[in-house]
Parts: sequence; structure tokens; C-alpha cells
Amino acid sequence: MVNTAIVGGSGYTGGELARIVCRHPNMTLAAMTSRQHPGVKVSKVHPFLQGFVDIRFDEKLNGASDCDLVFVATPYGASMDVIPGFLERGIRVVDLSGDYRLKDTAIYRKWYGIEHKDLENLKDAVYGIPELFGDAVAKSNLVANPGCYPTCALLGLAPLFLDGLVESKVIVDAKSGTSGAGMEPTKATHHPNCGANVAPYKVGSHRHTPEIQMGIEMLSGTEAEVVFTPHLVPIVRGILCTSYVRLKKDASHDDLYSVYEKYYSGKRFIRVDSMPSIPSVVGSNFCEIGYEFAGNGNVVVLSTVDNLVKGGAGQAVQNATVMFGMDESAGLDFPGLGV
Repeated sequence: MVNTAIVGGSGYTGGELARIVCRHPNMTLAAMTSRQHPGVKVSKVHPFLQGFVDIRFDEKLNGASDCDLVFVATPYGASMDVIPGFLERGIRVVDLSGDYRLKDTAIYRKWYGIEHKDLENLKDAVYGIPELFGDAVAKSNLVANPGCYPTCALLGLAPLFLDGLVESKVIVDAKSGTSGAGMEPTKATHHPNCGANVAPYKVGSHRHTPEIQMGIEMLSGTEAEVVFTPHLVPIVRGILCTSYVRLKKDASHDDLYSVYEKYYSGKRFIRVDSMPSIPSVVGSNFCEIGYEFAGNGNVVVLSTVDNLVKGGAGQAVQNATVMFGMDESAGLDFPGLGV
């Protein structure tokens, strides 16, 4: 069994990690930390875990040397303060913040507004979408778990870029539920403001923009331009990305299906369907992908994930299974809710 801890366990992502890990056949949840709730039972903060997780939050991770794996679910900036110590003790880490995703420190500084403090480990961190970068994940001690929007967009677009079928400019129009904003309420997520509204936010300035661009460039080997606009929609969980790309040469619907089959055949958590559905993936680690032609040479790619599972905690656990050589679907092989 892999002895596992969660650092930063009081938010939605921490609770989701605990929900998955506590029932994982190859993991034991040994500890969870929270600066806000030290000494409080985890099930008091996350009532849905009552009867499944019978531990209390620690303020810090004591006895970390007993852990094989740590999930770090702290805000950006805080992760790079604690992760070096874990790695020095031989503990493998999956980081769910944005601290180790962007390799270019100047880009990190521009989009996150702070200097990166752990350049040594940054160079060795692996960007962790298992379906795309699983070989590197398997050899890594530090995986940067991708953001929810980049996961959804990149999984939808990857085969087209891997095969060199499309031009390098991408427009991504994304819709996300309110849980993506975190547990702390804000004016934007206050129900009267978002309950009957579709609200664009951080237009041209969302931190996932350079991450999507980096991912496309990793896949295509060429520079890319990304226009990304997120929207908040009145649902709790789920993301739908509608991405627009232009073909370099004519292709049929069947041609593109063959490309998606080539890259995603045997990938348990990818479904290539005609029209993705948020309810089909909510509560699960699945990503659904569809595509249609629009006009002359344009392809509209639609992809959807649960932002807290495949877009967050589920993918983090999937990365951990790859790191430890487990069955990739272990602890995650359950369907979406459907409604």
C-alpha cells in the first residue's frame, strides 16, 4: 500500500482527493493538513466523508518520512515552500497548484505575479496529463497536475496537433461550474449574481492561457497562439470547452476519427463521442470529446470533464498510479452521474 498524505485538505480539491484516496485499493490515507482547521475531524469539515475518513487535520505534516506520496493542494506560491522538503526525503509529490506547471520563470512571474523560488525542482517537474505524457510521469518524482481548463482543452485538441493537421492558432471558449472558484464565497459566485447568468471573467488574463499554449507547443513542436475566454455558468461541477482550429488540408470526419482512435485507443478515461455531455462526466474521471466541421476548413472541438475530478483530484490520483506503476484506472473506474 502507498502511504499517502494530503497537504491543504480543507477545500473542494482536498475533499475530493480524500474521497478518492480513502477508497483506493492501493493507497492508505494517513494524514491531511489544514491551517484553518488543525485538530478538527476531517469529516466535520467534509461531512460526506463521515464513516470513510476517521482522522483529524494536522496543522503541518508531521512524520512525513512515513509517507510515500504527498498530494499538495495549497494555493500557488505556497506549494514551492513545502515541496522541496518532501522531495529531499524521497517522497513523491503530485502538486495541484500552478507552481510547477510553467517551465519559463518569466512567464510564471508575468501571469502569477511572483518569483519562482524552487528552480532546481521546477526543471525536473513533469506536466501530468497521463494520456499525453504518461511515459514521463512514470519516471518522475514530482508531477505538476494540470489546471482544469487546460486538461479539458488539451485532451480535446491533442490528436490534431500530434498529427500536424491544424494551424497553430487556437480559440478556446470555455464554460465552468461554480466549484471551480473554490470553497470561499465571492461576489461573482454569490447565487443571485451567477444563478441565472453566463458570466465571462478574466478575459485575456486567465492564468490557464499560457498553460494551454505551453501544452500545445509541447504537442506540436511549434509556437502557438491561444485566445482563451472562460465563463462561469450556473452549475456546480463540470467544464465544457469549445475550441476552434483550422485544418492545414482537407480531411473528412472519418479521417479525424481515425486520428483520435490512434492516440486514444485503450485510454480508459477518454470517450470520443458525437456530442460531449457534462452530466455524463460529472463525478467521474472521464473526458468526452466530439468534433464537427464549420465552414471552410474549420474544426470545432468539444470536450468536457468534471473540473474537480479529471480536472483536478482524479487526474492527480491517476498521475500517482502511473508514478507507482499501478493499474492506471485503480480507484477511479466509476461512471459519471448522468444527471
